[in-house]
Amino acid sequence: MSSSSAAPRRGDGSDTAGARPPMREALVAAAFRLFLERGYEQTTVDDIVALAGVGRRSFFRYFPSKEDVVFPDHERCLADMKAFLDSSPEDADPVRRVCDAARLVVRLYAENPAFSVQRYDLTKKVPGLRAYELSVVWRYERALAQYLRGRLGGRRDGSMRADVIAAAVVAAHNNALRSWLRSKGQDDVGAAVDHALGYAQSTFGGLPVPPLPEGPEDVVVVVSRRGTPLWQVVREVETAFARD
Repeated sequence: MSSSSAAPRRGDGSDTAGARPPMREALVAAAFRLFLERGYEQTTVDDIVALAGVGRRSFFRYFPSKEDVVFPDHERCLADMKAFLDSSPEDADPVRRVCDAARLVVRLYAENPAFSVQRYDLTKKVPGLRAYELSVVWRYERALAQYLRGRLGGRRDGSMRADVIAAAVVAAHNNALRSWLRSKGQDDVGAAVDHALGYAQSTFGGLPVPPLPEGPEDVVVVVSRRGTPLWQVVREVETAFARD
């Protein structure tokens, strides 16, 4: 669950036939062409903007770094996920809801399997990109956990349970997604992810959250004579607690 895989596409509905694609998509297309031809490390931002026919300032208007051009839509995907969770009905099963949020990412990967597979292959070869991808995965997991804490936080173990469920959903999603990417996009990614998320949902969804065991109340009674100095009463209380 690293980012969306919305591939560079020619036009967004507003382009006329033969028109130049939007600048952002042109930069992504140029970058991946060079990454495949020369390698990621050997490609510079100057190379990318030269092939795209734009200036360096245009590149950094859309992408803070070269790493970001590899994951061009993860910010939008993350925003869509948060909006989806924020709009959740009060009576929604929170585990089912985060599973459905994970499916939003899958749909974006499936929009262009070829681009998704290219990026997967590239990420495997470049340690820096793998580290970047892991940081993106963590952001998705944090968004899921934040929503779950809002639903389960009122329970004594709510925060812990939220973190465990979020991690399980992300792990299930990523397991199925990587299996699909290793198949070069040939397998049915929707079915694979549904199967994996179904396992997480059956494990955690719809189950009551067991309360922590309650221990007996700890009550201390101190008896003093009327007129006993206050400092002496305080000392007796401190002594009584110290005996525990």
